[in-house]
Amino acid sequence: MLTPLAFLMIFLTVQFALYMYSRHVAIAASQEGARVARTEAATNTNWQTDATDEADHWVTQLAPSLSSLGSQAAKEKVDGVDNVSVTVTVSVPSLFPWWSGSLSVTEMSEGPIEQFIPDN
Repeated sequence: MLTPLAFLMIFLTVQFALYMYSRHVAIAASQEGARVARTEAATNTNWQTDATDEADHWVTQLAPSLSSLGSQAAKEKVDGVDNVSVTVTVSVPSLFPWWSGSLSVTEMSEGPIEQFIPDN
């Protein structure tokens, strides 16, 4: 009677570990994409493509078995400062057939644009 419950607990633990692994991959990919966006947004007009390509590259480099559901780069002004952000969505592999394809993780990293402003 306890064996099915023990197996369920083991599978849930492994599923939680897969979720956390996917989350860490999404965080690392969004941070690397934001790093590229912060350095290129002031001088490169193609910075959004470069940032999303870098984020997708990190997902495939860190976890080839995970599929990236997409990356987005955006630019906004917060308190008078131009900020860029990169959002990465990664699917979570599932041990349970009814959860397959429905679990995903979305993480965002943002920061100010790094640019040289000469002093007057």
